[in-house]
This record gives sequence, C-alpha cells and structure tokens, in this order.
Amino acid sequence: MTVLGIDTSNYTTSLALVSDDGFVQTRRILEVKKGECGLRQSDALFLHTVNLPELFPAVFAEYRERFGVDAKVDAVAYSAYPRDVVGSYMPCFLAGQSAASAVASALGVPLMRFSHQAGHIMAALKTCGAEEKMGEEFFALHLSGGTTELVHAKKDDEIGFSAEIVGDTADISAGQLVDRAGVMLGLKFPCGGELEKLALEAGGAKGIKPLKVVLREGRLNMSGAENRIAALVKAGEDAGKIAYFTLDFVAKNVVALAESARAANPSLPIIFAGGVMRNKIIRAKICEKLENVYFADVELSSDNAVGTAYLGYEKMKKGGR
Repeated sequence: MTVLGIDTSNYTTSLALVSDDGFVQTRRILEVKKGECGLRQSDALFLHTVNLPELFPAVFAEYRERFGVDAKVDAVAYSAYPRDVVGSYMPCFLAGQSAASAVASALGVPLMRFSHQAGHIMAALKTCGAEEKMGEEFFALHLSGGTTELVHAKKDDEIGFSAEIVGDTADISAGQLVDRAGVMLGLKFPCGGELEKLALEAGGAKGIKPLKVVLREGRLNMSGAENRIAALVKAGEDAGKIAYFTLDFVAKNVVALAESARAANPSLPIIFAGGVMRNKIIRAKICEKLENVYFADVELSSDNAVGTAYLGYEKMKKGGR
C-alpha cells in the first residue's frame, strides 16, 4: 500500500510517498525577500501553485530510485487546515487541497483530510525512535514559525490525534522570536539555521543579562525578549551572543511550559515537533532539564508531508477512507 501526502504550509511545499517499505519526500521552501519576516497568504498560495507541478515528478522519481519500482498510489492525504478545531483555516492549504483532490479523483482512490499539526505529531512519532513507548496518549510540544503549543495528544483513528491545548503563548511564538531576531541581525528568513550557527560560534551570551520567563496559567509571554534583542542590536552587541541569548531564552520557555504541564500529568512522555526543534542548542538544553522526552528526526522537524502521508497510511491500514 502506498499513500501520497501533500502539505502546503505557509513556508514549505512538500510531497511524500509512504509505503510498506518506507518513505520518500521532496519539498521546497517558499522564497521570502531579504529583510522581510514572512509571506502574505496570497503570495504563499501563488508559490505553492508554482511549486507543486515541479515537485510531483520529483517525488515519484525519488520513489523509483529508492525502491526500484514505480509507486502505485492507493490513497491521497493532505493538510487541510492548521489545527483540528472549528474555524482553523489558512488559505495556503487550498493549494494542497486542489492538488490532492485532482489526483485522488483521477486515480479513483480515497482522499483524506488532516491537520498540519497532526502531521507534525505523526512525523515526530514515526521518527523519534520510541513510537512504542509513547502509548495512546502523550504530550506534544509543537514549535514552529507560527505555533508554540503544548497539547495533550491522544490517538484518534479518524483525525490522527485529538489535541487539547494545555500550554501556549499569549503573544508571539517561539518561531517568530527566532525569525525576528535573525532578521534584526541581517539574516535571511527563515533564520533558524543561520541563527544557530552564529550561536554555536559564540558559545554563550556572556555579559548579556538573562531575561526572566513569564508564564501565567499555562501561557507564555515572549515579546519582551524581542524588545531586548532590538535594544542589544542597536547597542552593537556581538551578533553571536545575541543569537545564543535568543535560543537560550526559547529553551527556558519550552522547559517552563513542559514542567507546568507535567505538574498535573508527571508520567506522560513529551514529544517535540516543529521547525524550531531542529535547533541543536534548544534540544540540548531541554535534555539537560527534562526526562522522558523525545524528538522528531531533525530532517522531519520542519514542515513536511511525511507525517500527513503516514496519517493516511495508518488510517487505510485500519480500514478507513
């Protein structure tokens, strides 16, 4: 059985094929002009429309090269909205919906809708190396360009996972802080990779006063760090130290959010997903403070269609359509 997955998030066009033998994927990050902190939805939708016809041949060629046979698609799964809640909507996912609907209709195979967040959780679950340890419920901390949410996840045959939010942010997300800090330092959006490189070269933030974590009733306030970073940049502080300060602050907030949730459910494991979790510094600091934690494979931490395809694959195995 082979399932085609399609995910058209705000910053990545992604296709994947998942079969009994494994998976392949191909993706393309949407171009953001230097100095800008993101894309308008209309621009993202246009770029996905341009990318998809080019990525379809590539993912099937990758499958043929990896497994030595042509992929026979038995179902199509796509990311239809950000989260599994009423009213969750972003226009960029319409590109994936259009492509998925056309392919499924042409092939006469089932078409399945999932949330972008559920795809992230499934990608993390399949690549963390401890899927069997996670059980039927666990905490999942999703940190990306637009999301910082800690959810109590439970497996759900229909939608992949039910996800009750038990912690989030009251203002900006961790990913927004990382990208805004990077843009202030002259880096190209998305800035996570370059910011990490600067921070690793600096090795610390000596001389920069730490910023207190603000967590009230499960909600973080992170915008104060953006103001501090702007002041540091204006004062001419070393870019590497600023980068390290930013990532260290994100890690401290993540740990605080996780510890807060664990107060009520100390035995549940925590799995980390989302593009921010590619960062080695943040991962290391989390592991220093928390036990029973698991991470998605670095390659599948950022936006991908692999998790979406696996959601469809698991549903098909259980007889769903």
